[in-house]
Amino acid sequence: MILDYLQVQSAYQMKVVPGQKKWTFLSKISGSAQLWSWEESGPVQITSLPDRVVEYDHSPCGTKTIVGMDCKGDERQQLYLLNGRGEVVASLTSSPDHFHYFGGWSPNGEKIVWSSNRRHPRCFDLFVQDVASGVIEEVFAYDGRCVPIGWLPDGKQIVFSVQETNIDNALYLLDVQTKKASRLPICSVPARFQSLKMTADGNGGYLVTDRAEDTMGLYRFTFDSPELERIVHIPGWDIEEIVLSKDEQQIAFTTNEGGISSLSLYSVPERTYEKVEGTPFGVIQSLAWLSDEQLTFTLKSPTMPGDIWTYTLAAKAYEQITTIGRSEVIEQTLVTPELKTFRSFDGLEVPYFFYSKGQARNKPVVIHVHGGPESQIRAEYHPVFQYLANQGFIVVAPNVRGSMGYGRTYVQLDDKRKRMDSVADLAWLAKDLSNQEEVNGHAIGIMGRSYGGFMVLAALTHYPDLWAAGVDIVGISHFRTFLENTGEWRRKLREAEYGSLAEDSEFFEEIAPLNHSARINVPLLVFHGRNDTRVPVSEAEQLVADMKERGQLVDLHIFEDEGHMTEKLENHITMNHKISEFFLHHLANSHSEEE
Repeated sequence: MILDYLQVQSAYQMKVVPGQKKWTFLSKISGSAQLWSWEESGPVQITSLPDRVVEYDHSPCGTKTIVGMDCKGDERQQLYLLNGRGEVVASLTSSPDHFHYFGGWSPNGEKIVWSSNRRHPRCFDLFVQDVASGVIEEVFAYDGRCVPIGWLPDGKQIVFSVQETNIDNALYLLDVQTKKASRLPICSVPARFQSLKMTADGNGGYLVTDRAEDTMGLYRFTFDSPELERIVHIPGWDIEEIVLSKDEQQIAFTTNEGGISSLSLYSVPERTYEKVEGTPFGVIQSLAWLSDEQLTFTLKSPTMPGDIWTYTLAAKAYEQITTIGRSEVIEQTLVTPELKTFRSFDGLEVPYFFYSKGQARNKPVVIHVHGGPESQIRAEYHPVFQYLANQGFIVVAPNVRGSMGYGRTYVQLDDKRKRMDSVADLAWLAKDLSNQEEVNGHAIGIMGRSYGGFMVLAALTHYPDLWAAGVDIVGISHFRTFLENTGEWRRKLREAEYGSLAEDSEFFEEIAPLNHSARINVPLLVFHGRNDTRVPVSEAEQLVADMKERGQLVDLHIFEDEGHMTEKLENHITMNHKISEFFLHHLANSHSEEE
Protein backbone atom coordinates (compact mmCIF):
# COMPACT_ATOMS: atom_id res chain seq x y z
CA MET A 1 0.00 0.00 0.00
CA ILE A 2 1.11 3.56 -0.68
CA LEU A 3 0.56 4.35 3.03
CA ASP A 4 3.39 2.00 3.95
CA TYR A 5 5.79 4.19 1.95
CA LEU A 6 4.35 7.54 3.06
CA GLN A 7 4.31 6.87 6.80
CA VAL A 8 8.03 6.17 7.06
CA GLN A 9 9.71 8.79 9.25
CA SER A 10 13.15 10.41 9.27
CA ALA A 11 15.52 12.46 11.41
CA TYR A 12 16.84 15.70 9.95
CA GLN A 13 18.46 19.01 11.00
CA MET A 14 20.50 17.13 13.60
CA LYS A 15 22.53 19.11 16.14
CA VAL A 16 24.85 18.13 18.97
CA VAL A 17 23.94 19.76 22.27
CA PRO A 18 26.97 21.83 23.38
CA GLY A 19 28.89 20.23 26.22
CA GLN A 20 26.96 16.97 25.89
CA LYS A 21 27.27 13.91 23.69
CA LYS A 22 23.58 14.21 22.93
CA TRP A 23 21.76 14.46 19.63
CA THR A 24 18.67 16.52 18.85
CA PHE A 25 16.84 16.59 15.54
CA LEU A 26 13.57 17.42 13.82
CA SER A 27 11.10 14.72 12.85
CA LYS A 28 7.44 14.38 11.89
CA ILE A 29 6.88 11.29 14.03
CA SER A 30 4.01 13.04 15.82
CA GLY A 31 2.42 14.32 12.59
CA SER A 32 4.21 17.67 12.22
CA ALA A 33 7.85 18.67 12.51
CA GLN A 34 8.83 18.85 16.19
CA LEU A 35 12.09 18.81 18.14
CA TRP A 36 13.25 15.41 19.40
CA SER A 37 16.28 13.96 21.19
CA TRP A 38 17.83 10.51 20.89
CA GLU A 39 18.19 8.52 24.09
CA GLU A 40 19.27 4.93 24.68
CA SER A 41 15.59 3.99 24.83
CA GLY A 42 14.88 5.64 21.47
CA PRO A 43 13.47 8.99 20.26
CA VAL A 44 12.09 11.34 22.91
CA GLN A 45 9.83 14.23 21.90
CA ILE A 46 10.96 17.60 23.27
CA THR A 47 8.37 20.01 21.82
CA SER A 48 4.64 19.64 21.21
CA LEU A 49 4.00 22.99 19.59
CA PRO A 50 0.74 23.71 17.73
CA ASP A 51 2.51 24.05 14.38
CA ARG A 52 5.72 22.87 12.73
CA VAL A 53 9.20 23.71 13.99
CA VAL A 54 11.16 25.21 11.07
CA GLU A 55 14.56 25.61 12.74
CA TYR A 56 16.21 25.57 16.15
CA ASP A 57 19.53 26.29 17.85
CA HIS A 58 20.99 25.47 21.26
CA SER A 59 22.69 28.05 23.47
CA PRO A 60 26.49 27.80 23.88
CA CYS A 61 26.07 26.19 27.31
CA GLY A 62 23.42 23.78 26.03
CA THR A 63 20.77 24.66 28.63
CA LYS A 64 18.46 26.75 26.44
CA THR A 65 17.11 26.46 22.91
CA ILE A 66 15.61 28.82 20.36
CA VAL A 67 12.94 27.32 18.08
CA GLY A 68 11.26 28.91 15.08
CA MET A 69 7.63 28.00 14.36
CA ASP A 70 5.46 29.26 11.51
CA CYS A 71 1.66 29.25 11.05
CA LYS A 72 0.01 26.78 8.67
CA GLY A 73 3.03 26.64 6.40
CA ASP A 74 3.27 30.40 5.74
CA GLU A 75 7.04 30.43 6.54
CA ARG A 76 6.62 33.57 8.67
CA GLN A 77 8.28 31.92 11.62
CA GLN A 78 8.24 33.35 15.14
CA LEU A 79 11.00 32.63 17.66
CA TYR A 80 10.47 31.00 21.06
CA LEU A 81 12.78 30.30 23.98
CA LEU A 82 12.83 26.83 25.53
CA ASN A 83 14.36 25.84 28.84
CA GLY A 84 16.39 22.67 29.39
CA ARG A 85 13.19 20.60 29.67
CA GLY A 86 11.90 21.79 26.29
CA GLU A 87 9.22 24.03 27.78
CA VAL A 88 8.43 27.37 26.12
CA VAL A 89 9.41 30.06 28.63
CA ALA A 90 9.17 33.11 26.34
CA SER A 91 7.74 34.19 23.01
CA LEU A 92 10.58 36.33 21.70
CA THR A 93 8.94 37.67 18.55
CA SER A 94 5.25 38.48 18.27
CA SER A 95 4.87 39.74 14.74
CA PRO A 96 2.99 37.05 12.79
CA ASP A 97 2.82 39.05 9.57
CA HIS A 98 6.60 39.10 9.20
CA PHE A 99 9.47 36.72 8.52
CA HIS A 100 12.20 36.08 11.11
CA TYR A 101 15.54 34.44 10.26
CA PHE A 102 17.59 33.30 13.23
CA GLY A 103 21.34 33.98 13.13
CA GLY A 104 22.78 32.51 16.29
CA TRP A 105 23.57 33.04 19.97
CA SER A 106 26.21 35.45 21.21
CA PRO A 107 29.29 33.62 22.62
CA ASN A 108 28.19 34.26 26.22
CA GLY A 109 24.66 33.01 25.52
CA GLU A 110 22.99 36.24 26.62
CA LYS A 111 21.85 37.58 23.26
CA ILE A 112 20.62 36.36 19.88
CA VAL A 113 20.56 37.94 16.43
CA TRP A 114 17.88 37.64 13.77
CA SER A 115 16.64 39.47 10.69
CA SER A 116 13.08 40.46 9.84
CA ASN A 117 11.11 42.46 7.30
CA ARG A 118 9.10 44.35 9.93
CA ARG A 119 9.95 47.77 8.52
CA HIS A 120 8.92 47.04 4.93
CA PRO A 121 7.97 43.85 3.02
CA ARG A 122 11.16 43.97 0.93
CA CYS A 123 13.57 45.12 3.68
CA PHE A 124 15.23 42.69 6.08
CA ASP A 125 16.88 44.48 8.99
CA LEU A 126 19.12 42.96 11.66
CA PHE A 127 18.04 42.87 15.31
CA VAL A 128 19.88 41.88 18.48
CA GLN A 129 17.72 40.64 21.34
CA ASP A 130 18.55 40.18 25.01
CA VAL A 131 17.22 36.72 25.87
CA ALA A 132 16.56 37.36 29.57
CA SER A 133 14.73 40.68 29.22
CA GLY A 134 13.37 40.21 25.71
CA VAL A 135 14.54 43.72 24.74
CA ILE A 136 15.03 44.08 20.96
CA GLU A 137 17.48 46.50 19.36
CA GLU A 138 17.74 47.22 15.63
CA VAL A 139 21.43 47.16 14.74
CA PHE A 140 21.37 47.42 10.93
CA ALA A 141 18.82 48.40 8.30
CA TYR A 142 19.01 46.92 4.81
CA ASP A 143 16.88 47.42 1.71
CA GLY A 144 16.83 43.80 0.55
CA ARG A 145 17.25 40.30 1.95
CA CYS A 146 19.95 39.72 4.52
CA VAL A 147 20.41 36.84 6.93
CA PRO A 148 22.74 36.79 9.96
CA ILE A 149 25.26 33.94 10.01
CA GLY A 150 26.88 34.22 13.42
CA TRP A 151 28.86 36.18 15.99
CA LEU A 152 32.59 36.61 16.10
CA PRO A 153 34.30 35.15 19.20
CA ASP A 154 34.59 38.62 20.77
CA GLY A 155 30.79 38.96 20.87
CA LYS A 156 31.03 42.48 19.43
CA GLN A 157 30.70 41.74 15.72
CA ILE A 158 28.29 39.76 13.54
CA VAL A 159 28.74 38.25 10.09
CA PHE A 160 25.71 38.43 7.84
CA SER A 161 24.93 37.47 4.26
CA VAL A 162 23.19 39.60 1.63
CA GLN A 163 21.51 37.74 -1.22
CA GLU A 164 22.42 39.64 -4.39
CA THR A 165 21.01 37.38 -7.13
CA ASN A 166 19.18 34.08 -7.26
CA ILE A 167 22.46 32.26 -6.50
CA ASP A 168 25.08 34.84 -5.49
CA ASN A 169 25.56 36.40 -2.06
CA ALA A 170 28.02 38.69 -0.31
CA LEU A 171 29.27 38.63 3.27
CA TYR A 172 29.37 41.64 5.59
CA LEU A 173 30.85 42.33 9.02
CA LEU A 174 28.76 44.39 11.43
CA ASP A 175 30.05 46.20 14.51
CA VAL A 176 27.17 45.86 17.00
CA GLN A 177 28.16 48.95 19.01
CA THR A 178 28.70 51.40 16.14
CA LYS A 179 26.08 49.71 13.92
CA LYS A 180 28.40 50.08 10.96
CA ALA A 181 28.70 47.28 8.42
CA SER A 182 31.41 46.65 5.86
CA ARG A 183 31.50 44.25 2.94
CA LEU A 184 34.20 41.61 3.28
CA PRO A 185 37.05 42.27 0.84
CA ILE A 186 36.84 38.68 -0.49
CA CYS A 187 33.37 39.47 -1.92
CA SER A 188 34.77 41.51 -4.80
CA VAL A 189 33.04 39.64 -7.65
CA PRO A 190 29.68 37.86 -7.99
CA ALA A 191 29.97 34.45 -6.32
CA ARG A 192 28.56 32.11 -3.72
CA PHE A 193 30.06 32.21 -0.21
CA GLN A 194 28.72 29.44 2.03
CA SER A 195 29.35 27.19 5.05
CA LEU A 196 31.50 29.79 6.85
CA LYS A 197 33.39 28.55 9.89
CA MET A 198 35.35 31.08 11.96
CA THR A 199 38.60 30.40 13.80
CA ALA A 200 38.90 31.14 17.52
CA ASP A 201 41.30 34.06 16.95
CA GLY A 202 38.51 36.02 15.27
CA ASN A 203 40.70 36.98 12.32
CA GLY A 204 38.92 34.88 9.70
CA GLY A 205 38.20 31.26 9.00
CA TYR A 206 37.19 28.85 6.25
CA LEU A 207 34.36 28.77 3.73
CA VAL A 208 33.33 27.31 0.39
CA THR A 209 33.01 29.51 -2.68
CA ASP A 210 33.05 29.49 -6.48
CA ARG A 211 34.73 32.90 -6.71
CA ALA A 212 37.76 31.49 -8.50
CA GLU A 213 36.40 28.32 -10.11
CA ASP A 214 33.28 26.97 -11.82
CA THR A 215 32.51 24.77 -8.80
CA MET A 216 32.63 25.33 -5.04
CA GLY A 217 35.99 24.82 -3.34
CA LEU A 218 37.30 25.07 0.23
CA TYR A 219 39.25 28.27 1.00
CA ARG A 220 40.78 30.07 3.95
CA PHE A 221 40.10 33.81 4.37
CA THR A 222 40.76 36.72 6.70
CA PHE A 223 38.31 39.53 7.39
CA ASP A 224 40.70 42.28 6.25
CA SER A 225 42.14 40.81 3.03
CA PRO A 226 40.71 40.32 -0.49
CA GLU A 227 42.86 37.21 -0.95
CA LEU A 228 41.58 33.67 -0.68
CA GLU A 229 43.89 30.77 0.09
CA ARG A 230 42.75 27.70 -1.82
CA ILE A 231 42.71 24.64 0.43
CA VAL A 232 40.87 22.03 -1.66
CA HIS A 233 39.18 22.23 -5.06
CA ILE A 234 37.71 19.18 -6.79
CA PRO A 235 37.08 19.89 -10.50
CA GLY A 236 33.55 19.10 -11.62
CA TRP A 237 31.96 18.84 -8.16
CA ASP A 238 30.89 21.18 -5.36
CA ILE A 239 32.30 20.99 -1.86
CA GLU A 240 29.18 21.64 0.22
CA GLU A 241 29.45 21.51 3.99
CA ILE A 242 32.55 22.03 6.12
CA VAL A 243 33.15 21.69 9.87
CA LEU A 244 36.26 22.72 11.76
CA SER A 245 37.35 20.57 14.70
CA LYS A 246 37.50 22.27 18.11
CA ASP A 247 41.30 22.10 18.15
CA GLU A 248 41.27 23.57 14.60
CA GLN A 249 43.59 20.83 13.36
CA GLN A 250 41.11 19.15 11.01
CA ILE A 251 38.35 20.09 8.60
CA ALA A 252 35.75 17.53 7.61
CA PHE A 253 33.86 18.27 4.42
CA THR A 254 31.30 16.75 2.09
CA THR A 255 31.41 16.80 -1.71
CA ASN A 256 28.36 16.57 -3.94
CA GLU A 257 29.29 14.09 -6.65
CA GLY A 258 26.32 14.09 -9.01
CA GLY A 259 23.77 14.14 -6.20
CA ILE A 260 25.67 11.64 -4.01
CA SER A 261 27.78 12.69 -1.01
CA SER A 262 31.36 11.79 -0.25
CA LEU A 263 33.16 12.59 3.02
CA SER A 264 36.74 13.84 3.24
CA LEU A 265 39.18 14.97 5.96
CA TYR A 266 41.69 17.79 5.63
CA SER A 267 44.69 18.03 7.95
CA VAL A 268 45.47 21.69 8.68
CA PRO A 269 49.11 21.09 9.81
CA GLU A 270 49.91 18.72 6.94
CA ARG A 271 47.90 20.68 4.33
CA THR A 272 46.64 17.44 2.78
CA TYR A 273 43.25 15.77 2.52
CA GLU A 274 41.98 12.27 1.95
CA LYS A 275 38.61 10.93 0.91
CA VAL A 276 37.05 8.66 3.53
CA GLU A 277 36.55 5.17 2.15
CA GLY A 278 33.37 3.20 2.62
CA THR A 279 31.01 6.17 2.96
CA PRO A 280 27.42 4.86 2.85
CA PHE A 281 25.57 5.66 -0.38
CA GLY A 282 23.32 8.71 -0.07
CA VAL A 283 23.29 12.35 1.00
CA ILE A 284 25.15 13.58 4.09
CA GLN A 285 23.81 16.63 5.94
CA SER A 286 24.13 18.30 9.37
CA LEU A 287 27.82 17.37 9.59
CA ALA A 288 29.28 18.05 13.07
CA TRP A 289 32.13 17.01 15.38
CA LEU A 290 31.14 14.97 18.45
CA SER A 291 34.80 15.20 19.53
CA ASP A 292 38.14 15.72 17.81
CA GLU A 293 38.07 12.00 16.99
CA GLN A 294 34.45 11.47 15.96
CA LEU A 295 32.06 12.99 13.42
CA THR A 296 28.30 12.79 13.31
CA PHE A 297 25.79 13.53 10.54
CA THR A 298 22.43 12.58 9.09
CA LEU A 299 22.35 10.26 6.11
CA LYS A 300 19.54 9.99 3.57
CA SER A 301 19.44 7.58 0.67
CA PRO A 302 16.80 6.15 -1.67
CA THR A 303 16.47 3.22 0.73
CA MET A 304 17.03 5.17 3.97
CA PRO A 305 14.67 8.09 4.73
CA GLY A 306 17.04 9.71 7.23
CA ASP A 307 18.97 8.66 10.32
CA ILE A 308 21.92 9.80 12.44
CA TRP A 309 25.34 8.21 11.90
CA THR A 310 28.84 8.60 13.31
CA TYR A 311 32.31 8.17 11.85
CA THR A 312 35.23 7.38 14.18
CA LEU A 313 38.55 8.52 12.74
CA ALA A 314 40.91 6.13 14.53
CA ALA A 315 38.85 3.05 13.74
CA LYS A 316 37.86 4.34 10.28
CA ALA A 317 34.40 3.02 11.04
CA TYR A 318 30.83 4.19 10.44
CA GLU A 319 27.98 3.43 12.83
CA GLN A 320 24.25 4.06 12.45
CA ILE A 321 22.95 5.55 15.70
CA THR A 322 19.20 5.92 15.12
CA THR A 323 16.71 3.68 13.32
CA ILE A 324 13.89 6.18 12.89
CA GLY A 325 13.70 5.68 9.12
CA ARG A 326 13.57 1.89 9.25
CA SER A 327 10.39 0.14 8.12
CA GLU A 328 10.38 -3.64 8.14
CA VAL A 329 7.21 -3.58 6.04
CA ILE A 330 8.86 -2.04 2.97
CA GLU A 331 12.63 -2.21 3.43
CA GLN A 332 12.98 -5.31 1.22
CA THR A 333 11.06 -3.61 -1.60
CA LEU A 334 13.11 -0.42 -1.84
CA VAL A 335 14.94 0.34 -5.08
CA THR A 336 18.39 1.91 -5.46
CA PRO A 337 18.35 3.97 -8.69
CA GLU A 338 20.94 3.95 -11.45
CA LEU A 339 22.62 7.24 -12.36
CA LYS A 340 22.40 7.72 -16.14
CA THR A 341 22.72 10.51 -18.72
CA PHE A 342 21.06 11.44 -22.00
CA ARG A 343 22.11 13.79 -24.77
CA SER A 344 19.79 16.79 -25.22
CA PHE A 345 18.93 18.79 -28.35
CA ASP A 346 22.24 20.70 -28.38
CA GLY A 347 24.48 17.82 -27.34
CA LEU A 348 24.49 18.66 -23.62
CA GLU A 349 24.86 15.60 -21.40
CA VAL A 350 22.07 15.69 -18.79
CA PRO A 351 22.14 13.34 -15.76
CA TYR A 352 19.15 11.55 -14.29
CA PHE A 353 18.28 8.94 -11.66
CA PHE A 354 16.53 5.86 -13.05
CA TYR A 355 14.26 3.80 -10.78
CA SER A 356 13.07 0.45 -12.12
CA LYS A 357 12.29 -2.93 -10.61
CA GLY A 358 12.13 -6.23 -12.43
CA GLN A 359 12.79 -7.10 -16.08
CA ALA A 360 9.45 -6.15 -17.62
CA ARG A 361 9.24 -4.48 -21.02
CA ASN A 362 6.97 -1.66 -22.16
CA LYS A 363 6.65 -0.07 -18.71
CA PRO A 364 4.84 3.22 -18.02
CA VAL A 365 7.10 6.08 -16.94
CA VAL A 366 6.81 9.03 -14.56
CA ILE A 367 9.35 11.86 -14.95
CA HIS A 368 9.82 13.96 -11.81
CA VAL A 369 11.14 17.54 -12.20
CA HIS A 370 12.72 19.24 -9.18
CA GLY A 371 12.02 22.83 -8.16
CA GLY A 372 14.31 25.72 -7.48
CA PRO A 373 15.06 26.04 -10.33
CA GLU A 374 18.54 26.13 -8.76
CA SER A 375 18.02 22.88 -6.91
CA GLN A 376 19.03 19.30 -7.55
CA ILE A 377 17.39 15.93 -7.32
CA ARG A 378 19.60 13.81 -5.11
CA ALA A 379 20.01 10.23 -3.89
CA GLU A 380 17.36 10.55 -1.18
CA TYR A 381 14.22 8.69 -0.17
CA HIS A 382 11.15 9.54 -2.28
CA PRO A 383 8.09 7.52 -1.19
CA VAL A 384 6.15 7.96 -4.43
CA PHE A 385 9.17 6.97 -6.53
CA GLN A 386 9.49 3.78 -4.52
CA TYR A 387 5.80 2.94 -4.57
CA LEU A 388 5.45 3.48 -8.32
CA ALA A 389 8.59 1.45 -9.02
CA ASN A 390 7.03 -1.39 -7.05
CA GLN A 391 3.83 -1.01 -9.08
CA GLY A 392 5.67 -1.66 -12.33
CA PHE A 393 6.55 1.92 -13.27
CA ILE A 394 9.86 3.43 -14.26
CA VAL A 395 10.54 6.67 -12.39
CA VAL A 396 13.05 9.10 -13.89
CA ALA A 397 14.36 12.14 -11.98
CA PRO A 398 16.56 14.40 -14.14
CA ASN A 399 18.81 17.32 -13.27
CA VAL A 400 18.16 19.38 -16.37
CA ARG A 401 20.24 22.44 -17.26
CA GLY A 402 19.85 25.08 -14.57
CA SER A 403 20.30 22.55 -11.75
CA MET A 404 22.76 23.06 -8.93
CA GLY A 405 25.64 20.69 -8.29
CA TYR A 406 27.36 20.80 -11.68
CA GLY A 407 29.02 24.20 -11.61
CA ARG A 408 28.16 27.83 -12.32
CA THR A 409 28.12 27.38 -16.09
CA TYR A 410 25.56 24.57 -15.91
CA VAL A 411 23.28 26.36 -13.43
CA GLN A 412 23.09 29.45 -15.66
CA LEU A 413 22.21 27.58 -18.88
CA ASP A 414 18.49 28.30 -18.41
CA ASP A 415 18.63 31.94 -17.28
CA LYS A 416 16.09 34.43 -18.65
CA ARG A 417 15.66 34.02 -22.44
CA LYS A 418 17.22 30.53 -22.25
CA ARG A 419 14.33 29.40 -20.05
CA MET A 420 12.75 27.05 -22.56
CA ASP A 421 16.01 25.19 -23.20
CA SER A 422 15.49 23.35 -19.90
CA VAL A 423 11.95 22.46 -20.99
CA ALA A 424 13.43 21.12 -24.21
CA ASP A 425 15.66 18.89 -22.06
CA LEU A 426 12.49 17.22 -20.75
CA ALA A 427 11.22 16.66 -24.28
CA TRP A 428 14.52 15.09 -25.38
CA LEU A 429 14.52 12.94 -22.26
CA ALA A 430 11.05 11.65 -23.09
CA LYS A 431 12.18 10.90 -26.64
CA ASP A 432 15.31 9.15 -25.41
CA LEU A 433 13.28 7.02 -23.01
CA SER A 434 10.78 6.12 -25.74
CA ASN A 435 13.59 4.49 -27.68
CA GLN A 436 14.37 2.13 -24.81
CA GLU A 437 12.84 -1.35 -25.00
CA GLU A 438 11.89 -1.23 -21.34
CA VAL A 439 9.71 1.88 -21.83
CA ASN A 440 6.18 2.33 -23.13
CA GLY A 441 6.60 5.58 -25.05
CA HIS A 442 2.83 6.15 -25.10
CA ALA A 443 2.57 6.11 -21.28
CA ILE A 444 4.92 8.83 -20.03
CA GLY A 445 3.65 11.05 -17.23
CA ILE A 446 5.33 14.09 -15.71
CA MET A 447 5.18 15.71 -12.27
CA GLY A 448 6.94 18.54 -10.42
CA ARG A 449 6.78 20.90 -7.45
CA SER A 450 7.18 24.71 -7.41
CA TYR A 451 9.41 25.66 -10.35
CA GLY A 452 9.13 21.99 -11.25
CA GLY A 453 5.38 22.62 -11.51
CA PHE A 454 6.07 25.31 -14.10
CA MET A 455 8.25 22.83 -15.97
CA VAL A 456 5.38 20.33 -16.01
CA LEU A 457 2.96 22.93 -17.37
CA ALA A 458 5.49 24.20 -19.92
CA ALA A 459 6.20 20.66 -21.12
CA LEU A 460 2.47 19.87 -21.45
CA THR A 461 1.80 23.06 -23.43
CA HIS A 462 4.91 23.26 -25.62
CA TYR A 463 5.38 19.52 -26.27
CA PRO A 464 1.80 18.27 -25.83
CA ASP A 465 2.12 15.03 -27.81
CA LEU A 466 4.82 13.50 -25.60
CA TRP A 467 2.82 13.07 -22.42
CA ALA A 468 -0.03 10.93 -21.10
CA ALA A 469 -0.70 12.74 -17.77
CA GLY A 470 0.67 15.53 -15.58
CA VAL A 471 0.81 16.62 -11.92
CA ASP A 472 1.54 20.24 -10.96
CA ILE A 473 2.32 20.99 -7.28
CA VAL A 474 2.46 24.68 -6.25
CA GLY A 475 3.62 25.54 -9.77
CA ILE A 476 3.94 28.82 -11.66
CA SER A 477 1.48 29.20 -14.52
CA HIS A 478 2.62 32.68 -15.65
CA PHE A 479 5.88 34.40 -14.68
CA ARG A 480 4.33 37.85 -15.01
CA THR A 481 1.52 37.16 -12.53
CA PHE A 482 3.90 35.24 -10.28
CA LEU A 483 6.34 38.16 -10.09
CA GLU A 484 3.52 40.64 -9.59
CA ASN A 485 2.05 38.70 -6.67
CA THR A 486 5.02 37.14 -4.88
CA GLY A 487 6.76 38.93 -1.98
CA GLU A 488 8.61 42.13 -2.91
CA TRP A 489 11.95 40.90 -1.57
CA ARG A 490 11.56 37.60 -3.44
CA ARG A 491 10.67 39.34 -6.72
CA LYS A 492 14.02 41.11 -6.93
CA LEU A 493 15.95 37.85 -6.51
CA ARG A 494 13.73 35.85 -8.85
CA GLU A 495 14.06 38.43 -11.63
CA ALA A 496 17.80 37.69 -11.76
CA GLU A 497 16.85 34.16 -12.84
CA TYR A 498 13.58 34.51 -14.75
CA GLY A 499 13.89 37.98 -16.27
CA SER A 500 12.24 41.24 -15.19
CA LEU A 501 8.74 42.63 -15.52
CA ALA A 502 10.23 45.75 -17.09
CA GLU A 503 12.27 44.02 -19.80
CA ASP A 504 10.88 40.54 -20.34
CA SER A 505 7.09 40.80 -20.18
CA GLU A 506 6.70 39.89 -23.86
CA PHE A 507 8.81 36.79 -23.34
CA PHE A 508 6.72 35.87 -20.29
CA GLU A 509 3.59 36.08 -22.43
CA GLU A 510 5.21 33.96 -25.12
CA ILE A 511 6.11 31.05 -22.84
CA ALA A 512 3.33 31.24 -20.20
CA PRO A 513 1.54 27.91 -19.77
CA LEU A 514 -1.59 29.91 -18.91
CA ASN A 515 -1.60 31.38 -22.42
CA HIS A 516 -1.26 27.95 -24.02
CA SER A 517 -3.36 25.83 -21.67
CA ALA A 518 -5.74 24.92 -24.51
CA ARG A 519 -2.93 22.71 -25.83
CA ILE A 520 -2.99 20.48 -22.76
CA ASN A 521 -4.66 17.35 -24.07
CA VAL A 522 -4.05 14.98 -21.13
CA PRO A 523 -5.44 14.78 -17.57
CA LEU A 524 -3.85 17.27 -15.14
CA LEU A 525 -3.85 17.10 -11.34
CA VAL A 526 -3.00 20.35 -9.46
CA PHE A 527 -2.15 20.91 -5.77
CA HIS A 528 -1.49 24.16 -3.91
CA GLY A 529 -1.30 25.53 -0.36
CA ARG A 530 -3.59 28.41 0.53
CA ASN A 531 -0.86 30.10 2.60
CA ASP A 532 1.93 29.87 0.01
CA THR A 533 4.13 32.98 0.33
CA ARG A 534 6.45 31.95 -2.52
CA VAL A 535 4.11 30.96 -5.36
CA PRO A 536 0.67 32.48 -4.66
CA VAL A 537 -2.30 30.11 -4.87
CA SER A 538 -3.68 32.35 -7.63
CA GLU A 539 -1.19 30.70 -9.99
CA ALA A 540 -3.12 27.43 -9.67
CA GLU A 541 -6.56 28.99 -9.54
CA GLN A 542 -6.21 30.99 -12.75
CA LEU A 543 -4.90 28.01 -14.71
CA VAL A 544 -7.58 25.60 -13.50
CA ALA A 545 -10.37 28.11 -14.08
CA ASP A 546 -9.15 28.62 -17.63
CA MET A 547 -9.01 24.89 -18.34
CA LYS A 548 -12.37 24.11 -16.75
CA GLU A 549 -14.02 26.77 -18.87
CA ARG A 550 -13.01 24.73 -21.92
CA GLY A 551 -14.02 21.42 -20.36
CA GLN A 552 -10.47 20.03 -20.08
CA LEU A 553 -9.61 17.25 -17.65
CA VAL A 554 -8.19 19.09 -14.63
CA ASP A 555 -8.59 18.65 -10.88
CA LEU A 556 -7.47 21.18 -8.23
CA HIS A 557 -6.86 20.37 -4.56
CA ILE A 558 -6.05 23.28 -2.21
CA PHE A 559 -4.70 22.60 1.29
CA GLU A 560 -6.13 25.33 3.52
CA ASP A 561 -3.54 24.76 6.27
CA GLU A 562 -0.39 24.53 4.14
CA GLY A 563 2.01 26.92 2.44
CA HIS A 564 4.61 26.22 -0.22
CA MET A 565 5.56 22.87 1.32
CA THR A 566 3.19 20.05 2.25
CA GLU A 567 4.28 19.58 5.85
CA LYS A 568 1.44 17.98 7.78
CA LEU A 569 1.48 14.19 7.68
CA GLU A 570 -2.23 13.85 6.85
CA ASN A 571 -1.88 16.27 3.91
CA HIS A 572 1.32 14.55 2.77
CA ILE A 573 -0.57 11.25 2.71
CA THR A 574 -3.61 12.74 0.95
CA MET A 575 -1.57 14.39 -1.79
CA ASN A 576 0.74 11.51 -2.56
CA HIS A 577 -2.07 8.96 -2.42
CA LYS A 578 -3.96 11.01 -5.02
CA ILE A 579 -0.84 11.31 -7.19
CA SER A 580 -0.19 7.57 -7.12
CA GLU A 581 -3.79 6.69 -7.90
CA PHE A 582 -3.81 9.28 -10.68
CA PHE A 583 -0.80 7.78 -12.44
CA LEU A 584 -1.98 4.22 -11.88
CA HIS A 585 -5.30 5.10 -13.49
CA HIS A 586 -4.00 7.10 -16.45
CA LEU A 587 -0.73 5.32 -17.25
CA ALA A 588 -0.79 1.75 -15.98
CA ASN A 589 -3.53 0.70 -18.43
CA SER A 590 -0.86 0.85 -21.13
CA HIS A 591 1.46 -1.40 -19.13
CA SER A 592 2.11 -4.69 -20.85
CA GLU A 593 2.61 -7.91 -18.98
CA GLU A 594 6.06 -8.99 -17.88
CA GLU A 595 7.98 -11.42 -20.02
